[in-house]
Amino acid sequence: MPKPRSAPRLADVALRAGVSIATASRALARREGVSEAVAAHVREVALRMGYVANIHARTLAGGATSTVGLIVHEIGDPYFAEIASGVIGVASQRGFSVQICHSGRDPAGELHQIRTLIAHRTDAIVVAGSGYTEPAMQAESNALLTAFQETGGRVAVIGRHHIAADAVRPDNEAAGAAAAAHLLTLGHRRIGVISGPPVLTTVADRLAGVEKALAAHGLTLDDVPVLPTDFTRNGGHSGAERLLAEHPDLTALIALNDLMAIGVLSVLRARGIAVPQQMSVAGVDDVAVAADLAPSLTTVRLPMTEMGELALTMALKPPSARRRRKNTGHELIVRDSTGPVPPVR
Repeated sequence: MPKPRSAPRLADVALRAGVSIATASRALARREGVSEAVAAHVREVALRMGYVANIHARTLAGGATSTVGLIVHEIGDPYFAEIASGVIGVASQRGFSVQICHSGRDPAGELHQIRTLIAHRTDAIVVAGSGYTEPAMQAESNALLTAFQETGGRVAVIGRHHIAADAVRPDNEAAGAAAAAHLLTLGHRRIGVISGPPVLTTVADRLAGVEKALAAHGLTLDDVPVLPTDFTRNGGHSGAERLLAEHPDLTALIALNDLMAIGVLSVLRARGIAVPQQMSVAGVDDVAVAADLAPSLTTVRLPMTEMGELALTMALKPPSARRRRKNTGHELIVRDSTGPVPPVR
């Protein structure tokens, strides 16, 4: 019976390609220090030989794992799924795999995931989603990530965080202002706001935008009911139930993310409240499903996939003496869920 053929080793690839083991390693990991022609030759030889890097052995030897860590609040939220798509796309181009971690909008969960990713010798970490309004809530995460960067790791965040790292900043305040201004321009004044947890910087910034739009029409946040709830579909559902019960004169609802807006629409549909003839609804984000809802959702588009791409691209750049910041754009997308103020009933 013939002996099973042993898997090719890095040394075998280097010998066949006519390069040193160090050069072969750098070429296959797509790291600097090797010309593109030599790197392409080494990768072609490795492919022909059926070579697959032993990541476990490389980690034990003290090397990096060619892995990017992505920490999201909730992977089931389409907002984070689209960000993850952008991160994965860039990682694939650069020869990295992506490990996605879930923090559950909990600072302790975020800290645990950061520790886990660092322990696994991850090359770069992207912290996606909202930061927290109180700096102390991210103090330990910041300390860990600062030390990680000082030893060669790379970090980028998406959102407003109390973490010393390169950042992609969504236009959250402008997005909140655009959603509110749209409803105000349509004549609505009895507007309810389902805001999400106030501890999140995303919520604070979007609510600040709503406040700015109200001020332009002679109103304040005290003039409209604002209900903090979970930043989820269920949060939007329960928030809509409560606002409709406590403020039956409302003509419009703003949910500060699309997932909550979906929950709002489900309540209105169950109650037989016509949208937008009796109640207008606006969201923020423009997740992919927003255009396919019935009625389709008016919302403010943030470029989630591009945000993921930008964040990982930043993280993989050589370190800069000054933290890099990239602000995104936003765009009001008017669809079927908003309309003029209904006649007085």
